[in-house]
Amino acid sequence: MASVVAVKSEKRPAADSQDADSNAKKPRKLLPSLKTKRAPELVLVIGTGVSSAVAPQVPALRSWKGLIQALLDAANDFDLLEEEESRRFQKHMQEDKNLVHVAHDLIQKLSPRTGNVRSTFFKDCLYEVFDDLECKMELAGKHLLRSVLQLMESGALVLTTNFDNLLEIYAAHQGTKLESLDLTDEKKVLEWAQEKRRFSVLHIHGVYTNPSGIVLHPAGYQNVLRNTEVMREIQKLYETKSFVFLGCGRTVDDTTFQALFLEAVKHKSDLEHFMLVRREDVDEFKKLRDNMLDKGIKVISYGDEYADLPEYFERLANEICSRDLATNGWAGSPALNGEEQQNGFNGTQKSLLQDHHS
Repeated sequence: MASVVAVKSEKRPAADSQDADSNAKKPRKLLPSLKTKRAPELVLVIGTGVSSAVAPQVPALRSWKGLIQALLDAANDFDLLEEEESRRFQKHMQEDKNLVHVAHDLIQKLSPRTGNVRSTFFKDCLYEVFDDLECKMELAGKHLLRSVLQLMESGALVLTTNFDNLLEIYAAHQGTKLESLDLTDEKKVLEWAQEKRRFSVLHIHGVYTNPSGIVLHPAGYQNVLRNTEVMREIQKLYETKSFVFLGCGRTVDDTTFQALFLEAVKHKSDLEHFMLVRREDVDEFKKLRDNMLDKGIKVISYGDEYADLPEYFERLANEICSRDLATNGWAGSPALNGEEQQNGFNGTQKSLLQDHHS
């Protein structure tokens, strides 16, 4: 900490304020053990931090609490809850009850059975919450998705805890079709884990376009958890690849993630995974770094602000893909051109590492 303070004090008397500003915003260096990885060695884990950066105007993308509140608001708008029920859910939210349990109870309430038929009110609420995401995506967030897609096209796998399909929407505008998978489709999940479905995104909690696949607790995935072949292939990924956590403040505490990857994997401290986080509070950052080491996760700061993540991750993706290009003679990179800079999308461009600055 002392060295950080010393650096700051040296910057104050700088004669040229522009030089001082450029020094203050000097980008974080890329960690050698991460930037020298090859894309096929990586599994990118996309959390709520990425979705909230892509579409910051959508509260449901920012956090569990934001999502449950949005579903509750939609349910009230459609008169799906009695006043007493609505007040009870709101009270649980304010009291910070276990949000997974609150969400589970709300989903059950919005999916009542009549005989053998389950209603689709939950589906209606989901579509209301996630309606028109395409129009709400911002340019900085698209830069982040571009880097994720770039690594996918070079061989990285992608899984997410998010219900949205922002990455799939972005990829479609780049001419790349990505399939959304959830854990209810064991055959496809097995193929994904065996790297036979590289252009698929595994949504471990489900995706809003398939409400029947949305499950919030590992108990809901009994078929997958009992399928030893699927589980072994999934866990093998955690033992043999490097997971890179993006926008995943609490993902390793997620019960589904633990059931899939952590509980059955021995000697986790011998592994090498990476978590990119914002270094806001020095003490909290150090505490997180210490706590993650026994899980085999290196905590890395991409900067002091959320806005620093797209630029950092772009440099990282370019470094890895350039290395792959030099080694294998191929890398995929959906670069932004002038039209996309202005409009946000370019449907046909598939240039190789053009317009990138590392």
